[in-house]
Amino acid sequence: MDKKNALSTQEVADMLHVSKSTIYDLIKRGEISSYKVGRKVRFTEDDVKKYISNSRDSQSVMSTSASDVPSFSLMGGDKKTDGFIICGQDLILDVLSNYMRLHGVPALRAYIGSYDSLVSLYRNKINVASAHLWDSDTDTYNISYVRRLLPGIPTVVIHLTCRMQGLYVQKGNPKGITTWADFGRDDITMINREQGAGSRVLLDENLRLLGIYGSFVKGYETETQSHLAVASAVSSGKADVAVGNEKIARQVDNIEFIPLKKERYDLVIRKEYLHTTEIETLLNIIRSDAFKNEFEHIGGYDTSEMGKIVAEI
Repeated sequence: MDKKNALSTQEVADMLHVSKSTIYDLIKRGEISSYKVGRKVRFTEDDVKKYISNSRDSQSVMSTSASDVPSFSLMGGDKKTDGFIICGQDLILDVLSNYMRLHGVPALRAYIGSYDSLVSLYRNKINVASAHLWDSDTDTYNISYVRRLLPGIPTVVIHLTCRMQGLYVQKGNPKGITTWADFGRDDITMINREQGAGSRVLLDENLRLLGIYGSFVKGYETETQSHLAVASAVSSGKADVAVGNEKIARQVDNIEFIPLKKERYDLVIRKEYLHTTEIETLLNIIRSDAFKNEFEHIGGYDTSEMGKIVAEI
């Protein structure tokens, strides 16, 4: 059987940037299809793509534990009612929420992008936002966006990791794509991330600097909500190029990665909660050797400054 039609639970977890326990929870809730070979659970590539398609418009809070946890939407203006909510899409946040539950904090997850994460923090609907938003005017990450999107809210920005962002192209790079300027070519078709995603902001800022209108780029209006989905589209030939991080490029066949920008991936909290038990637990975890060691062999993560407070706004 083709390897793509016999994916293990760990392989699917890596593809979706979640923990294995999240995958088991999705199976239990009937949100992702699977089959069994003896006692082993297996998935097809179509199962994963169907799950992504079905969940692309979802903004519900999800737990990464294997037990059932109530979920609720982040849409609308209502404040959160209970639970400690960490917002963002990277695997590192799933591992963090698992560690927090082991330390007695009932952490939940909300899988939305950087811009919406900061807006949700402003509305006091979550406890921790994550962001990787590049400001081309200052060549810095996140701080200027925190100032703009949380006006009048004292905040603390805590560094989590650095990652490499760049371009996904097909193996062999048949179109010879190497720089942001190639998006201005009329023979290039891209696939985009959703508005507010860090990768989308990085692209838009570079297009602006080059004087390229997004509406002039073929495929710019075609959006999806994960690095995996855009990489898969490039791999299958549905698009020539997409923006994403290096880690996913290692997990998708027929993909090459062109590194362009080292980004900072930070956590943002309201300063008034800095000395609560929950936040102090979070800081103790991400500053611990045990947590950092979780990512030593995964690749794609720089944990050297993890837990450092980079700004108080």
